[in-house]
Amino acid sequence: MTISTTTILNSYSGNGSTTAFAYTFPINTTSEITVIERSATGVETVKSEGSGSANYGIADNGASGGTVTMVTAPAAGTTLLIRRNTELTQETDYVANDPFPAETHEDALDKLQMQNQELEEELNRSIKISRTNTMTSTEFTTSASDRASKVLAFDSSGELSVTQELGTFKGNSATTTTAAFVQRDIVKATTTAQLNNIYICVADSAIGDVLTDTDHFALLVDAVSAATSATTATTKASEAATSASTATTKANTATTKASEAATSASNASTSETNAAASFDSFDDRYLGAKSSAPSTDNDGNALLTGALYFNSSSSQLFNWTAADAWEAIKPTSSEQTNINALAASAVVADMALLGTSAVIEDMALLANTDVIADMALLGTSDVVADLNKLATTAIVEDLNILATTDIVSDLNALATTDFVADLTAIEAIKANVTTVADNVAGVTSFAEKYRVGSSDPSSSLNEGDLFYNSTSNVLKFYDGSNWVVVSAVTSATITGQTAETSIADNDLILISDTSASGALRKMTKANFVTGLGSASSIADTDSDTQIQVEESSDEDKLRFDTGGTERAVMDSNGIALTTNGGSFIHHNTIANDTTLANQNMLLVGNVAITGTLTIGANSTVVVI
Repeated sequence: MTISTTTILNSYSGNGSTTAFAYTFPINTTSEITVIERSATGVETVKSEGSGSANYGIADNGASGGTVTMVTAPAAGTTLLIRRNTELTQETDYVANDPFPAETHEDALDKLQMQNQELEEELNRSIKISRTNTMTSTEFTTSASDRASKVLAFDSSGELSVTQELGTFKGNSATTTTAAFVQRDIVKATTTAQLNNIYICVADSAIGDVLTDTDHFALLVDAVSAATSATTATTKASEAATSASTATTKANTATTKASEAATSASNASTSETNAAASFDSFDDRYLGAKSSAPSTDNDGNALLTGALYFNSSSSQLFNWTAADAWEAIKPTSSEQTNINALAASAVVADMALLGTSAVIEDMALLANTDVIADMALLGTSDVVADLNKLATTAIVEDLNILATTDIVSDLNALATTDFVADLTAIEAIKANVTTVADNVAGVTSFAEKYRVGSSDPSSSLNEGDLFYNSTSNVLKFYDGSNWVVVSAVTSATITGQTAETSIADNDLILISDTSASGALRKMTKANFVTGLGSASSIADTDSDTQIQVEESSDEDKLRFDTGGTERAVMDSNGIALTTNGGSFIHHNTIANDTTLANQNMLLVGNVAITGTLTIGANSTVVVI
């Protein structure tokens, strides 16, 4: 094959879905392919050929290239680089007197060309000097230990060199050092006068040198000045707060003046045009002081009839007549005095200053009724006094700060109708804000004791704290070790209560009302007994199944009825099943050792005796 392309790498951008990427250069074997994935943050990962999730497969098509198929599609924002890396080996072996195959020779040359292309690509990524530059040597003889933590640089001859150490923080020190320092060492002062100032050693220093010695140390961070500025800033913040109310008033005034300023701007523009035209006309007619008669005006144009100039040689004023000639003008004595005054060097200099385009523009702006009125206001003693206050260094510095683009933008925002309305609203609730501020400790305490969030807090926990969990929509309290849910009291939530051994009249008894979805209802002792049936029985709704304690007055018997029929009677003689009582069925297990003494036992049914049953004297056991 021939090497018809100089391409040795292809680069692609990942999109999270594409997995197949073509390479457009020939290779000798798939092992010469290197695939590198670069993340959006610049992390490079070299992939491997194989079937794993971080790997890829290769389908080579010969001289035209082939396709790399990633197992996992490169994510959006990543870069995929496919590069050829030919092994730096020569594997072609020619034997004396053997044939000289062209194809084998060509393959060897192709491999050499591939290696040259890849070496060129690497050299192109290297730092190098131009062909017209020279350098004695690029070889370093300095050992690794001597190069450690130092800077690679160029010396005074332009040769590579290893320079001074990087700055290293050596800890704190008082004004007088207790340790020696070398160049580039960094140290923090601990004395009051230089507290927290940071210094760098500019020349090797001995023990006992002071940090303020400029021959050995240079100040990097002036913490003392910063602390002073912070105090000043705090004071200025208080003054700014006082000025906030004034700013609100001024903002309203500024809104009104903004409209007036727009009108004034239009008038000023017109005045500017008129003033420029007027000055140009004046400049064409009065040419100033000249040593000889001019032949053109100050713009180099033809002289206008009536033009004037002052001849500094003869000290005379001349007029350009209609007959195209300069004619001397003889002023009166008083006029001459005025002329002399205008001819003074200081006046001429002032007029020259007034004649600049910038001054003419400013005068056009000032020649406005509103501006004149404003200047009259500025001329009052109060305003002058205020301006004198504004002229102090501190105020000028503050005004410079206010003049920044960000501050001006903020002041424009403050001047809006909505913000002024907000400030008015704040003024209305000022008393409430003051009340909250006076009780900030209580507000803070409440904020610490009651919180709302999506998950239970795990820090700053105190017994009695309340928390509303917005995920489960429940209120909880902290019992000192756990968060406990506060829930509605129903029959399901009352557990673990101690049973009462007696009930007195008018005691409150809570029962679950199934007809009201488990809600609790209150009932007195009397109502409780009545609710069970009557004072002498416990009966169901239709009273055909019941337990009676006294069917007749003071008979001292328990009667058991089911379905309207009496089944058994219990009295001091025992339990007697009535004619209609049916069977007495007993299914039981006697698991423990049992001894009968003066007792009788009747066992009916399947009875399992797993313990020892001892029948004592005067005892009988009947088993059926």
